[in-house]
Amino acid sequence: MKETQLLKGVLEGCVLSIIKEQRIYGYELVQMMRNYGFTTIVGGTIYPLMQKLEKQGLIKSTELASPDGPNRKYFFITPEGEQQLENFKEQWGSLIVKVNRILEKNGE
Repeated sequence: MKETQLLKGVLEGCVLSIIKEQRIYGYELVQMMRNYGFTTIVGGTIYPLMQKLEKQGLIKSTELASPDGPNRKYFFITPEGEQQLENFKEQWGSLIVKVNRILEKNGE
């Protein structure tokens, strides 16, 4: 299975976690994901996800002046987004335990 297929299910949680730590704009988020080792992440993956999260009320955006040119659209997490992130962390932790049990039992 390709990493991109595995990542689809967890990308939302990763994005919410990063946005919780700091207000961020889209390109900066793509670069941060790459710095974490997700080298295949592109804007075409992140921007639609950001729109979806904003439509769901999990993040909000505001335009702020940029020292490097035109205004940038910065994103920040909402209380609903923080709750969704906590739910993701619980589900992710549970999934890790189950998968590790299977892999360890089968000598992987």
